Formats: sequence, C-alpha cells, structure tokens
Amino acid sequence: MSDKVMLYTHPMSRGSIVRWMLEEIGQPYDTEILTYYGTMKEPAYLAINPMGKVPAIKHRDVVVTECGAIIAYLADAFPDAGLAPAVTDPKRGIYYRWLFFSAGCIDPAATNKSMGFVVPDDKLAMSGYGSVDNVIDTLDGWFSKNDFVLGDTFSAADIYVGAQINWLTEFKVLEKRPSFEAYVARILQRPSAARAKEIDDKIIAERPELIPPGMMPESA
Repeated sequence: MSDKVMLYTHPMSRGSIVRWMLEEIGQPYDTEILTYYGTMKEPAYLAINPMGKVPAIKHRDVVVTECGAIIAYLADAFPDAGLAPAVTDPKRGIYYRWLFFSAGCIDPAATNKSMGFVVPDDKLAMSGYGSVDNVIDTLDGWFSKNDFVLGDTFSAADIYVGAQINWLTEFKVLEKRPSFEAYVARILQRPSAARAKEIDDKIIAERPELIPPGMMPESA
C-alpha cells in the first residue's frame, strides 16, 4: 500500500490550502487537476467525492474530503512534521477549536456575506456563526493576543485559518484589521506557503483554460 498522497484539486480553489499543507509536511504527493463543470462532475471523480467539489485526498486507500478534515488527517498521518499537538496535550483542544471554527463559522459567514445574505437580528440564535461581526471580532480578539492559533507555536491549524483570513481579507469579504495583517504576514513567510503558491500559479499560467469566465479564486 503506497504512502504517497493523491491530491485532487484545482489551482483556483480551496485545494490551495491542502497543497500548502502537503508542502509543509514535505512528503511526496501526486496531483490530479480537475475542471469546474467538467471533470469535477464526471463519474470518475464523483466516485471519490459525490459532492463534485475539491479538494479531496486519497491516502492508503482512504478518501478524505473537506479542508479541515484533510488538514487534521495529514497532521496526524505524518506526525514527524510536528504540525499538531499531542493527543494528551491540552493545546489539542485549542487546535480543534480553531479548525472547527474555520469550517463552521469563518467559511459559512464569508460565503453568506459574499452572496449578500445577512442573518436577520431575530434569527441570530439559529445561526451557527451568529453574525459576520461575531466572527471577525472573535478572530481579532484571538490574534491581537496570539501570534498563532496555539499562541507562540505554528501548527496545521494556522494553514487552514490563516489561508482563509488571507484570501477573505484580500477580496474584502472580511474587513482588514491590524491583527489579521500581522498574522497573515507571519504565516506567509513560511517557505511551504511560497512553494504552494508558486506551483498553483504556474498551473494557472500554463493552463488558462482552467479558469472559468469571471471566476474568483477559492470559490470551490
């Protein structure tokens, strides 16, 4: 059974987050580039991910989808990279908190805002993330006091949380705040982040047909 990871992605998708994670781990991996409205929706890939979305990975015959799950899985599958606290470390709780906050609060809040949907005041109790302002203030409160998700130590959670903050502030889905700018600057200094971006940028440059008309990055 091969220990090599297969990454299913598109260079303008959330798959860029997983590529960064794979570059950070430093293990060899293969990549299959899929197209929006094309190979993502064909039977071969739907057998991998019935949602017809990227990213997804396959490792040791196990398929993992959803960015947060993939990030957590890879950190545990390759522990020598030191990207997650030990299961017995209390900081594991902080690590889980922000991985799930990223998936359960940042992503849906940003998606709703970009589509013009605002949770009515009388429905806030029904919203898992409350309001966009709740999400922004919570992130700002944490990163105003901490360099990274775990305080002073970089982890896999920073790849997920940081990539989302970087993209969402760049495209003005979330407002820029000093804590966000400082945090993003710290994590983007990592060589793995630069390598991942260079790989995806090269694919886009060499294969412009991959870009659907009017599409913004990270919309998968």
